[in-house]
Amino acid sequence: MPDEITAAGFESAAGTGDWRALARGASTLFRTQAPGQGAVLLERVGVLAGAANHHPDVDLRPGGVVVRVQSNDVDGLSERDVALAREVSAAAADLGLAADPAAVQEVELTVDAADREQIMPFWGVVLGHSRSGGDLLDPHRRWPGVWFQAMDEPRPLRGRLHLDVFVPDDVRQARVDAALAAGGRVTTEEFVPQWWTLADAEGNEADVIAWEGFEEDLPDGLLTPAEFRAAGGVEDWRVLQGASAYYATGGFDAGVELVARAARAADEAGVPLFADLRYSGVTLRVGPPEDGWIGPARLGVAQRAQAAARDLGLRAEPAVLRDVQLTFDALDVDAVRRFWAAALGYLERGSTDLYDPLLRGPSVFLQPMAEPRVQRNRVHVDVFVPADVADARVAAAVAAGGTVVRDAEAPFWRTVADPEGNEVDIAVIPGRAERWAGEPDG
Repeated sequence: MPDEITAAGFESAAGTGDWRALARGASTLFRTQAPGQGAVLLERVGVLAGAANHHPDVDLRPGGVVVRVQSNDVDGLSERDVALAREVSAAAADLGLAADPAAVQEVELTVDAADREQIMPFWGVVLGHSRSGGDLLDPHRRWPGVWFQAMDEPRPLRGRLHLDVFVPDDVRQARVDAALAAGGRVTTEEFVPQWWTLADAEGNEADVIAWEGFEEDLPDGLLTPAEFRAAGGVEDWRVLQGASAYYATGGFDAGVELVARAARAADEAGVPLFADLRYSGVTLRVGPPEDGWIGPARLGVAQRAQAAARDLGLRAEPAVLRDVQLTFDALDVDAVRRFWAAALGYLERGSTDLYDPLLRGPSVFLQPMAEPRVQRNRVHVDVFVPADVADARVAAAVAAGGTVVRDAEAPFWRTVADPEGNEVDIAVIPGRAERWAGEPDG
């Protein structure tokens, strides 16, 4: 397309100073200071998107709004994104909202594979992802994409990192059956049916998990999944890490209206709401990332959100829902946790968990190992950060116990290992296209 531009071209364009190019398009965070501001900005973005016939992704959070622009027809950025970004920034400024582009990032995963074609179907089913060339991408643009990298030699030992994929209780058996049909195998049945540990044909593992139906003792005032569902008015919702619902909207305007209504219900109740608006659908979640539990107030917000969706004639699709978690085996949990908190910019939850403060990336769980065992690295994390953040992020990861193990491609990416050898590529996008084309950077 004639209006396609590079990431560096987008960032150097006039009026895009609030925005940063990442792995998928360009994003920013507008911080809100008072209840209702996020919904007002969302509605203004809806008007701008409709006028331009160009629709961004919008993530409404308790303390701000993340907006991402991207042109699917060029699989990247275009002059249309520049124009929409300028207008969104102007709308936010008119509301007195400041941009915080340093807060945005995108987490992706890379799997080393001897035979990519053999294992891709398994991962597509387990994650609910779709194929895009040689990659797997979330069609709803919420969870990490997966890249497949050719291995130089076999590495048959058990991996240090595996994925946990949380799915609704009523779809978990179908998800497992489909994964097995796609070339997977069950590696242990010890925890079935709460979760299945599956592996692809090359031994990379994923746990397919459903919490619903497996009760645990909770403090007074909190609802078990069964109590939440039995309350009525939440038939569209499922309990994963928190309670979530997905509604197909068939267009942007209906999604804006649903999110605005749900946000106002949450503001009135004093309850945090997490809403992801895409052109074709909306994901809602109650239960904040620092605990994920549900009390009566959060139940009430879920009920009001469902009523709003049904009033708008929207269809719930619970099978779309899933949460993704990265689980690392660790001998020294504290040391590994400190590293990953710094490398990913995450916050701590308890002694073994980390979470993205914007709830846009996968959570992290550190699984204690009783004794050392020989393992291999075949899955690693890629975190795409703003170019003006990358040096500080690498420095923070090193200060937290990491070691830079590869930097030949700096500043585009640097590979940093945690104290036990798990790796992350801290990566930036602007300038890559120019470098690959043999032109001067940016």
